[in-house]
Amino acid sequence: MAEYVIFADSSVDLPLEEINRYGLQIVNLHLFIGGNEENIDTLDSHTFYERLRAGEVASTSAPSIEEYAEKMRPVLEAGKDILYLGFSEGLSCSYNNGKLAIEDLAEQYPDRKLYPISTKCASTGHGLLAVLAARKQQAGATIEEVRDWVVDTLPHLVHWFTVDDLMFLKRGGRISAVTAVAGTMLGIKPILHVDDEGHLINMSKVRGRKASLQTMVDKVRQTSIDPASQTMAICHGDCPEDAQWIAEKLKAELNVPEVIIAPTGTVIGAHSGPGTIAMFYIGTER
Repeated sequence: MAEYVIFADSSVDLPLEEINRYGLQIVNLHLFIGGNEENIDTLDSHTFYERLRAGEVASTSAPSIEEYAEKMRPVLEAGKDILYLGFSEGLSCSYNNGKLAIEDLAEQYPDRKLYPISTKCASTGHGLLAVLAARKQQAGATIEEVRDWVVDTLPHLVHWFTVDDLMFLKRGGRISAVTAVAGTMLGIKPILHVDDEGHLINMSKVRGRKASLQTMVDKVRQTSIDPASQTMAICHGDCPEDAQWIAEKLKAELNVPEVIIAPTGTVIGAHSGPGTIAMFYIGTER
């Protein structure tokens, strides 16, 4: 049985030790600040968010088809197969470029298995899926078994977000300027959700930061499947204390045994801004 490698995009927002532990291969999106491209592998997370707080404008773009091919070709040359878990195509064209690369490579390496999957996931939701898939791989599951598990799990991988600065949502076209200004004055914090198609949807609003964090915990309580037996994940836009507060609540109140905490990476953080908190877990529905 041929070995296989799990690929994902840099939107996974996982700690480096998790990526290394499971041998995940990451294809980087491109980050631009002030029109200049930055190296996301060396840009410190806190420094990145400090630059955003200072008013610098960040943007991102997808890897090219050839960039995917260059990253994947050595794996195929080594006689290994590939399972590619792509960033939500509702938020980026990354997956489409990765899929086109795989279609080209499949013709060049007809003896290899290459399976692309649009995860419809973002940030550490994308990362949590990759980690859980890699754990199954390490337990001996075949590439087809992991592929099928991923497809079956996608409708249940829940994403909840809240942001602290509405102006970043305004800049990204998620809310109007009037809504952003009024919401900021009133201390309104939106509760956002990634739907079945991988789009970011504004679901509700609460007043105050602590209320928004408590709402995240309440969502887990309402919709998670057997929280005492699953790994959950939280990512944060340079606000680790808030992430830790949620993690401790989940462990104390719902007996969640493991919570992965990671900074929200530059790909997502460029659009969500400092103070973003997101929660990911397996639930009854997206």
